[in-house]
Amino acid sequence: MAPPGSRRWAYVRVMAGTILGGVLGFYVMHRVETSYKARPPDLALPLCPAPSPLPRGLTPRFSLLQARMEERLRRYEAHMLAKAKEAQQLQDEAQREDKAQLLPDL
Repeated sequence: MAPPGSRRWAYVRVMAGTILGGVLGFYVMHRVETSYKARPPDLALPLCPAPSPLPRGLTPRFSLLQARMEERLRRYEAHMLAKAKEAQQLQDEAQREDKAQLLPDL
């Protein structure tokens, strides 16, 4: 059996290693996340069109991602318009049924 003093130092080493390992792991993951995140384009774009097909500071990959996002947005807007039309039709149908129930049959 180990003497009580060495057991205490073992606990201190374990706790210190856990804390330092957590701090180091957090720092490393933070650096990895910031290095792989997509960076936003420059907000100060030139007023006149650039001679290249892409604005300054944008990469072809960014323009592809932007095109995909715009396509998704168009599909989402079309989907939402279709849902709104369907909801309006259902509401109109319900109103017609309510009016038909109120009117007596002749």
